[in-house]
Amino acid sequence: MEPMTVRPDGQQDAAGGCACAPWKASVVAELAEVVQNRAVNGEYRHMVVHCSAEAAAAQPGQFFQLLCPMPPGEAPFLRRPMSLYGAFPDRRQVEFLYKVTGAGTRGLDMLKPGDRLDIMGPLGTGYRLDPGLRHIVAVGRGAGLATLAPLARAARLNGSKITAIFSARRPDLVVSVDLFRAEGAEVITVTDQEQTSGPANVERILRGLIAEGRCNAFYTCGSSRLMRVQQRLAQEYGLPGQVAMEQQMACGIGLCYCCVRDFNVDGAIVNRRVCWDGPVFDLMEALP
Repeated sequence: MEPMTVRPDGQQDAAGGCACAPWKASVVAELAEVVQNRAVNGEYRHMVVHCSAEAAAAQPGQFFQLLCPMPPGEAPFLRRPMSLYGAFPDRRQVEFLYKVTGAGTRGLDMLKPGDRLDIMGPLGTGYRLDPGLRHIVAVGRGAGLATLAPLARAARLNGSKITAIFSARRPDLVVSVDLFRAEGAEVITVTDQEQTSGPANVERILRGLIAEGRCNAFYTCGSSRLMRVQQRLAQEYGLPGQVAMEQQMACGIGLCYCCVRDFNVDGAIVNRRVCWDGPVFDLMEALP
C-alpha cells in the first residue's frame, strides 16, 4: 500500500499558486512490514518494522500511532501511541519497545515477521540537541527508557557525551543499557530491589555529575519523582532541560484534545496538547 500523506494546514501545491519550495510529507499513514517482534526480558518486547523513508526519518522523542491487531475476543478501537525506540533511514526501519498491558499491546504481541502493521507518524515534537552541548544527562524509568533510547545515537552524532541514569523495579527489567554503551555512553542503573532508585540517591548522583562538569542539560522521561529532582537542580544550577510527557492519547494529531495537560509558563497555568505541542516540553514548564 502506498503511504497516505497527512498535509499540514495552510500549505498549497503548485496548482494553488504557492511560490515556495515543493511540499514534502513529514507524516505518513501506511502498512509497515514486521521484521522482528521478540521479548527482551520478562516485561518488554522489541519490534522492528520496515517502512517508508518518511516514517524512518523520525526524530528522538517523536512517536507513532499504531492500529493494533485484534486479539481473540477483544476489539481495540483507537490507535495506540508508541514512542520511537529507534529510526534507521538507511535501511528504512523504525523500532518500538513496548510492554503488554492491554488489548492493544496484546494485539501487537501476536505479530510475526512478515505481518503488516498500520502505522501513522512520525508525530509530535521531539528532543532538541543544541550543537554546543558537551555533556548531557538522560534520566529515565520504565517505558521512559524506550523514549530516551534514540538520544544515544543523536548525542554521538551531535558531538555530545552522554551519561544515562536508568531506573527500574529490578535489575533484569532495565533496558537499553547495551544500546547506550554501544554509542559511547556511561550508564548508571538504579533499582527498587537494590534500594538505589529513590530520589535522594539519584539527586546525589546528579550533583556529582554536575560537580564534575558532566551535565550541561537534562533529558528525562518516565518518572515524575525524578523529574522534580531534575527541575530543582536545573533551577539551582541554571541548567536547561527537556522532558517527554506520558499521557493517554486518542487521535495523536491535536484534534480531539484528549491529551491536554497543565504547564507552568512564566508563572501562568497554560493548557497544552501533549501529542501536538509535545510530547517533549521544557523541563521547567512541566507539572507532575
